[in-house]
Amino acid sequence: MNHTHSFHVPTLAELSAEGKVPEVLFWVGCAGSFDQRAQKVTRAFAGILSHLGIQFAILGNEEACTGDPVRRAGNEFLFQMMAYQNIQLLNQYQVRKIVTTCPHCFNTLKNEYPELGGHYEVIHHASYLQGLIDEGKIKLTDDSSFKGKKITYHDSCYLGRANKIYEAPRKVLEALDVELVEMKRCRSNGLCCGAGGAQMFKEEEKGNKRINQERTEEALATGARLVAVACPFCNTMMTDGVKSKGADEDVQVLDIAELVALSLADQKTS
Repeated sequence: MNHTHSFHVPTLAELSAEGKVPEVLFWVGCAGSFDQRAQKVTRAFAGILSHLGIQFAILGNEEACTGDPVRRAGNEFLFQMMAYQNIQLLNQYQVRKIVTTCPHCFNTLKNEYPELGGHYEVIHHASYLQGLIDEGKIKLTDDSSFKGKKITYHDSCYLGRANKIYEAPRKVLEALDVELVEMKRCRSNGLCCGAGGAQMFKEEEKGNKRINQERTEEALATGARLVAVACPFCNTMMTDGVKSKGADEDVQVLDIAELVALSLADQKTS
């Protein structure tokens, strides 16, 4: 299904002014807002929600970084300032349920905001999409271009080891009727893409090899034509890795939301 058509995504401020409360708040995150590649994932996920008629909203200009990168980089004071500001805003809007396409935002909102007074039901889009597929709300087309294709899935550290979410993204891929081929290091033994711990925003320390290249070699060794990810940082690192290996003509890196958006059946579901 083509999701290039435009649709209006309301902000919480707009809905609040009308006295409405959305089913979910879609926390877009910094990558999803500003990074060109991640914006495509944002549009794909918002397109799925819109297609299904799910009432959702975003914070828009009121959304600020969760503070994950500054905390990982060691600036605890700045993290707490940022977190308190976000919590104040979320509590003011009486937000209960948050869905995000970024494992970093997911982990911070879910596990690190409660001790600062932010208590919400936080769901990563892998789990959310799996739920919609299980409930029969997401109907997938029979003639998906991904059917039977060899796909390998890269476990994001914050989704996998930090939050033990291994099955949801794989169940989503299973529903797409693809051939999932696992890398040698996967699930609880997965290898970081090389962006974690604020490494995304700094030069790496000297070593023998870049982590994303090591991980890309493992992905390419599976013979998969598609590398599925569920994190904007992993997406960047794996895409860069595939390019550096000169394999970008043959191998695509796509977020699970993009795979689902491209495979949605055309009929409207209630």
